[in-house]
Amino acid sequence: MTKEDNSDRKFLFLQGPHGPFQYYFSKRLLKRGIQVHKICFNAGDSFFWRDRKTRSDFIGTYDEWPDFALETLKQGYTDLVVYGDNRPIHIAAAKHAAALGITVHYLEEGYLRPYWATYERGGVNGDSRLVKTSIEQMRKDIMGVEMQQASAPVRWGDMRQHILLGAIYHWHVMFRNRRFSNYVSHRDNSVRSEFRLHFMKLLNRIPHIIQRVISTRRLIASGVTYHLGVLQLGHDASIRRYSKYTGMDVFMRECVENFAKHAPKHHHLVFKAHPLEDERKPLARVAEELAKEFNVVGRIHYIRGGKLAYILDYAASVVTINSTAAQQALWRGLPLKAMGTSVYDKPEFTSNQDLGPFFANPKRPDLSAYRDYRQYLLATSQVPGGFYSRANRRLLLQQIVDLVLKSQDTYKILTKTSAAPVQQSMLRNG
Repeated sequence: MTKEDNSDRKFLFLQGPHGPFQYYFSKRLLKRGIQVHKICFNAGDSFFWRDRKTRSDFIGTYDEWPDFALETLKQGYTDLVVYGDNRPIHIAAAKHAAALGITVHYLEEGYLRPYWATYERGGVNGDSRLVKTSIEQMRKDIMGVEMQQASAPVRWGDMRQHILLGAIYHWHVMFRNRRFSNYVSHRDNSVRSEFRLHFMKLLNRIPHIIQRVISTRRLIASGVTYHLGVLQLGHDASIRRYSKYTGMDVFMRECVENFAKHAPKHHHLVFKAHPLEDERKPLARVAEELAKEFNVVGRIHYIRGGKLAYILDYAASVVTINSTAAQQALWRGLPLKAMGTSVYDKPEFTSNQDLGPFFANPKRPDLSAYRDYRQYLLATSQVPGGFYSRANRRLLLQQIVDLVLKSQDTYKILTKTSAAPVQQSMLRNG
């Protein structure tokens, strides 16, 4: 097989982002003469993969999956494509693939959202190569690489499409999943429970929007100095695998306790919920109870969803576990405290202070180091586009196919060529 000839390549797809991205990805590989196959684990997977000839169903139990995955991978596969690295089915398959010398391609939401997606081969999030690479090494690798720095984003470009495709996916899992009777979600809640939570969120959408707008405007108009706690989804892989926290309520307690003991008395603490927060734990009530417990009533605020940018513009500092939204704080030069393992947790621009002293006197980041870090990401793991909207999918597919077919990953290509393998550009939200 020559560098140009990929006819011997054979790709296996496991679970991907909600929607048709994986299917369109496979069609582009097929056009290049590459074999593709998809294993479906539920009716949502099969609905979005239209070609019955290139898909099969896994209907066994999850105890049977590791052996099934091994036997499948032995059938001449050269490449494995997974979305994220924390689902048990992906962990087992990736382990077998590595032992067999099969290349594992990891796709993930962008570390620099909203305009990019993440592509790596060694793992993503807490297992990313970025975690162990120093800023000094990054600077050496990007020497001579010139790339335009993008301005801070205002919103995640395809959130509406993400929600819609997720709803379609889970509808099929709820009502058409008879064939996949052994299917178990990688999340703690059942699909029916997830649906109920999201349905209640939909019913309360208008009053929550009104409440959020009023609360945000009142906060900004007050002119108070506030620290921003960026909340995440408690069931998200980045929390469960790469932090000590069992939920957002535990994180909030630690924040409020340290804030009450150390922050100046005129400072406030604002918790900003994730846009997809489903209130499986009543976080607004948690914030109220913590304020009473630690005698800081009137200084603790909770804001549901919405855009992060406006609140960030007036914040004094930001604390989070490992949310990628923290990158927007760094774009703005805000002091940042990360409480979990993350790709951006570098001593040059994330605080090494304990949480209490951070609230008392947060240290500002080294913006020069952060700009070099961002340039390194743009030259390696970040690919323009997204998984959900049509325009963003099209942009991502224009480059991701070439990247997975290269013999080396983007990090090795960068160090050998001293040039960015991916031409980065801003995209319009579609």
